[in-house]
Amino acid sequence: MDTQDISGFSLRKIAEKIDETQGSPQKIKHHLDQLAKKGFIKIDQTNNHIERIISGLNADSNFISLPILGSANCGQALTFADNHVEGYLKVTKTILGDLINNIKNLFVLKAVGSSMTRANVFENNIEDGDYVIVEKTNKQVNDGEYVVSVIDGVANIKKIFFDNKNQQVVLVSESNQDISPIYIHKEDLDSYMIAGKVVRVMKKPDDLSDFMNAGAIDILKDLGPMSDEEHDYYMNL
Repeated sequence: MDTQDISGFSLRKIAEKIDETQGSPQKIKHHLDQLAKKGFIKIDQTNNHIERIISGLNADSNFISLPILGSANCGQALTFADNHVEGYLKVTKTILGDLINNIKNLFVLKAVGSSMTRANVFENNIEDGDYVIVEKTNKQVNDGEYVVSVIDGVANIKKIFFDNKNQQVVLVSESNQDISPIYIHKEDLDSYMIAGKVVRVMKKPDDLSDFMNAGAIDILKDLGPMSDEEHDYYMNL
């Protein structure tokens, strides 16, 4: 596949390179902005430079870009496509620890649903909107681990148990709701696949609201007396 550095190109020149001669410069700008928003490229306006972001480890940075491959439901399953990257989740190396050694097998899913609210992954549960870091594995997972399962082409997050006595795999929800387990007999495992095991849970931003509000309150104290309008303005920054 031919590649070319388009840094320094005008929007009209980029349009010509992709045979979009009828497209306006604003249309090209929109596409570039969308690519940057999803984490595929980085645009340096000051130096007029466009950099492609590659998933994985960058020796010159403390950040790692992990591909977000879609959503996995913590109740009824949603579509999961291994070859469809929706964007990238940036985390620092310290968050992953030794998992950096297996970075090529890491990907991210966004949790949907509330059937894993009592899970315990390194002292974090799994709630709707959380980002779940998953490690692909070809090895047998262990009893009690949290896995991303693919059943009939769709994915879900569950805790796995091996019921050898009854020759079956049991996928269990951990929730404050009464959700029935999923049972799979060993003879039916051809229709069941483990995409990987959950190794980290990155809490959704809403869970940081208490922390941010506490910081805002400290700032307001430093600002001293103010009107109601000023107070509301600073609290909503």
